[in-house]
Amino acid sequence: MAILIDDARWPAHDRLWAHLVSDSDLDELHAFAAAHGIPPRAFDRDHYDVPADALPRLIAGGAEHVSGHELVRRLIASGLRVTARERRAGR
Repeated sequence: MAILIDDARWPAHDRLWAHLVSDSDLDELHAFAAAHGIPPRAFDRDHYDVPADALPRLIAGGAEHVSGHELVRRLIASGLRVTARERRAGR
């Protein structure tokens, strides 16, 4: 079980954002996020959006820094990935 974080490269609200995911369990992800001050509103179905300035703190706290490709690959393998089609149908 691992918490994964990719590089902050997604622009929004005048900041760059990264993704924080679990490779096995959403409860693990929510617990990690709460323990590291990531608000529940940052959760988006299968990941948390986290600002670039939070990366060093989250990595120091135990998140494994991986590429975006590796993060998606492991999220899909976990069965937790929410596809774009599922996102559209759910909203």
